[in-house]
Amino acid sequence: MNKPTTLGQLRIEGYEVLPVKEEMRRNLIQKLRHRETLFPGIIGYEDTVVPQLVNAILSKHDVILLGLRGQAKTRIARLLTELLDEWVPIVEGSEINDDPFHPISYHAAQMVREHGDATPIAWLHRSERYGEKLATPDVTIADIIGDIDPLKAAHQRLHYSHQGAIHFGIIPRTNRGIFTINELPDLQPRIQVGLFNLLEERDIQIRGFNIRIPLDVMMVFTANPEDYTNRGNIVTPLKDRISSQILTHYPISMEHAIAITEQEAWTARFGEEGIVVPRYFKEIIEQIAFEARKSEFIDQKSGVSARLTTSAMEALISNAERRSIMNGDEIILPRVTDLAFVTSGVTGKVELVFEGEQEGMAKVARALIGKAVKEIFKKYFPDPLLRERAKNALNRYEERYAKQPAPAKPQKEGEYDAALDWFAQGNMISLTDTMKFADYYKELSRVPRLRELTTRHLKIQEANRFELASAMEFVLDGLHQHSKLAKEEAFGIPEITYRDMVGSIFSRAGAAGEEDVEGDEAMRF
Repeated sequence: MNKPTTLGQLRIEGYEVLPVKEEMRRNLIQKLRHRETLFPGIIGYEDTVVPQLVNAILSKHDVILLGLRGQAKTRIARLLTELLDEWVPIVEGSEINDDPFHPISYHAAQMVREHGDATPIAWLHRSERYGEKLATPDVTIADIIGDIDPLKAAHQRLHYSHQGAIHFGIIPRTNRGIFTINELPDLQPRIQVGLFNLLEERDIQIRGFNIRIPLDVMMVFTANPEDYTNRGNIVTPLKDRISSQILTHYPISMEHAIAITEQEAWTARFGEEGIVVPRYFKEIIEQIAFEARKSEFIDQKSGVSARLTTSAMEALISNAERRSIMNGDEIILPRVTDLAFVTSGVTGKVELVFEGEQEGMAKVARALIGKAVKEIFKKYFPDPLLRERAKNALNRYEERYAKQPAPAKPQKEGEYDAALDWFAQGNMISLTDTMKFADYYKELSRVPRLRELTTRHLKIQEANRFELASAMEFVLDGLHQHSKLAKEEAFGIPEITYRDMVGSIFSRAGAAGEEDVEGDEAMRF
């Protein structure tokens, strides 16, 4: 379909120009009626944030998205353009996207006066109707609203009081569109005051001009609650003029968290067919973030960005890819030893409180990974401490109520007894992140009953040896996190040794001062 090229053709066609908020409201209603996805790629907000945002648009409100870092605030703002018409007409050459029927700039008004129905029309795509500015302390009124342009006045021989001498800022240039200011508290209070008229009276005033220029803009702001005290404040009259305040949040469920990471992380290394990431590894990566968001060593007011899990997953797969390249493997499959390299994706994503700084960032990151492994292990395997707790509870009962202890009953062999007894006899296994698969699998297979235990609980076929071997190491690390095995990592040497917990205590005591070994205490401080 050919679009009108002049104002006259636009009149004949009967084109109706709607205010931007009315336009968004109309298109939103159509999407709701047809049950279309409103914000593709936004996961976990379907029952919380999205309904509030829909209500704000239906109410034709300006919006502030309030939440901690990494909660998709800017992405939501950018997706609002999907509620705009695909194309809208403007006066050709207009700096502020003038409505051909109601031009507001000096240039557009002159064009319509001189050419009438022959005024040339251009068409603006909705992707060009979005503007964004990161609030920084150096932002000025001239940047966002406008000012007198001496060069334009001199070039066109205009007096400074002439409207043609105005240089419009970034907000007027987004007229008839959506404009977002990120990190609003960082904007100087005197600049925030300059937005008052825009939000309430819907116009702007530049310098000493007697004219006011009515703008048609939907304003979206984003802010972090912590910013209110650390970096600045949103002045009260401005907050009062923002009609809807919408709170964002981090993923609540494991399913949503995994879906977000799968969407954001770059995993296609050898092609999708060459990468296998078992479900429990995905859960461990997400659990690291869940653990961080409740850790006493991490500043919860700063938040733990959802970008942490994206970086952690990419680091995990990259270490597995490095091993695959070195060993000539045709498959990329993470191992628990690879989790040691996930710390690079964790340490830069969290801010520590004083106690955390005392412990050190690397130690806190390793502790978070250890806690994540422990939590996910319990989802797939019996609690290694269950029999010990039951025995202690029985002993306490007998001490309190029974005159004589009950005769001992033969104990059924526990899930982990064969493996733990083997380690108790002085055996140990050593693993590195670059071991060839044959050596890795052979070393793990030395542990009695470990393969059978793994296949039974994780439902892995023995023929799937790559995944089975990685899962066997997962079992050993889970036992370590439950204080059933010692795990020793020599500083500067990419080697992990699993051994009996009691034997490890005595060996460490005897070798104190010989080498720097990070054991169970370092992982679970």
